[in-house]
Amino acid sequence: MTHSTIYSLFKKGSKTYFYSTLFFPKRVKEEVFILYSFLRKADDYVDAIPQDAEGFYAFQERYHQAREGITTGDVVVDSFAHLSAEKKFDEKWTLAFLKSMEMDVTKTEYQDMDELLTYLYGSSEVVGLFMARIMGLSPDSYPAARYLGRAMQYINFIRDIDEDLDLGRVYFPQEDLKMFGLDSLQPEEARRNPEGFRSFVHKQLDTYMEWQVKAEAGFKYIPYRYLIPVKTASDLYKWTGAQIRKDPLVVYQRKVKPSLPQIISHVFSNSLRLGFN
Repeated sequence: MTHSTIYSLFKKGSKTYFYSTLFFPKRVKEEVFILYSFLRKADDYVDAIPQDAEGFYAFQERYHQAREGITTGDVVVDSFAHLSAEKKFDEKWTLAFLKSMEMDVTKTEYQDMDELLTYLYGSSEVVGLFMARIMGLSPDSYPAARYLGRAMQYINFIRDIDEDLDLGRVYFPQEDLKMFGLDSLQPEEARRNPEGFRSFVHKQLDTYMEWQVKAEAGFKYIPYRYLIPVKTASDLYKWTGAQIRKDPLVVYQRKVKPSLPQIISHVFSNSLRLGFN
């Protein structure tokens, strides 16, 4: 049974991830809850206003202790360490994740895509790898799993442009801003140069879709019962991208995300569609 702390941490995070995950089989669902509560707790430290860097480093230290077999008393950390050992997660994946979270403490912008990809590997691609291990997928699926994690993170960046500005961060190559004549992503700059901002966002959405297509090529590795929630989350992120493409300035007006009825509807639609394939 999922611990209440783990459940509540995950639930207050991504609505799309949370409600899609509910449709995994019980064992996988419980393991995904443990994974995402660990990811969310680390993220909450670095995304707090004011940022809780001290809390993050203490969290990181508890993880290292738990990996050594010490019970830390932090149910999120202890549960993840147990899951990591059971599923034989590559320790390099977790260290890469923690490194990217530390980058959120020390770094506010990225000059080019190569620099950003270093952050994306630890913050999102390894999440795809963790998920592939939880689902027991073939290593042949790992490249696609990395692309899916990366694509989902990137659409979050696009959706959360305004929110990330409040944290003092821009998760896009600075060279892309310059390409479209943007001095920043502040709302007044976007309104001063709406065509430039629109073209900038469309370029980011094209990048997202390029990665998404590569991710979907790996769906063939996922068993039907697991594919339903994965494809549902994937479809709904594509829906988010489509809404933003229509009017990029919407990112300054509201957080574009699907409603609960949309999520449930997609689950049942995918259940029927995939069941006939």
